[in-house]
Amino acid sequence: MVNLAANLSMMFNEVNFMDRFKEASNQKFKSVEYLFPYDFSKDDILNELKENNLNQILFDLPAGDWGSGDRGVAADPNRINEFEDGVGLALEFANIIKPINLTCLVGKVPSGVSETDAQDTLIKNLAFAADKLHDSGFQLLVEPINTVDIPGYWLSTTSKALEIIDSVDHPNIKLQYDIYHMQIMEGNIISTIKENLGIIGHMQLADNPGRHEPGTGELNYPKIFNEIDSMGYKGWIGCEYIPNEDTISGLKWASPYLQ
Repeated sequence: MVNLAANLSMMFNEVNFMDRFKEASNQKFKSVEYLFPYDFSKDDILNELKENNLNQILFDLPAGDWGSGDRGVAADPNRINEFEDGVGLALEFANIIKPINLTCLVGKVPSGVSETDAQDTLIKNLAFAADKLHDSGFQLLVEPINTVDIPGYWLSTTSKALEIIDSVDHPNIKLQYDIYHMQIMEGNIISTIKENLGIIGHMQLADNPGRHEPGTGELNYPKIFNEIDSMGYKGWIGCEYIPNEDTISGLKWASPYLQ
């Protein structure tokens, strides 16, 4: 059975963030994820999770100044201290909220930084994070993202992510596989998932083009879900999409999976 988690950064934006937990629960979601919790109270989030019987699946490590265009700092050799401090902040929240996973957004690399320096920095930072998260009982994920939506994003393919994970060589790092991003970058979704199922720690979805809910684009999600289920995947799939209209009316596609 496919397990869906509501992404509260993108879904239920009709209400304030802290009210989205109840909205997700009312629509029969059992789990949630979102980009960042850092602008909110750890205890308030925990209360919302408890009151609405929700599991926290993941959130992201701090990714720099999001409003100024940062999408991660993990491959920037000039911001290693910032990355390490961000891991510490993430753990302060994780120790209260208790997610299963924490995701590292790699981000862009400033001009003047070589590919070698960027890769070496990323590997060292991921090893640092994997260790720290392992000590506290959380899984580290790293996610490739398409370079159409985020031009210059350093990690953008499954193969490169697997190369990085192999170089980190730590048992506490896995791949976050986003079907939408990888449909744009490489396609071949079902085969790629099957080939790499053992290293995939979490999946996310949206249709393409538009990054809206399944059924609005070119991807055959019923087929994809059936294949994922037949592979024996037991993890969660985060619904990280922009509702085409309002969130609730766009959830008809999910009703077979929200029982």
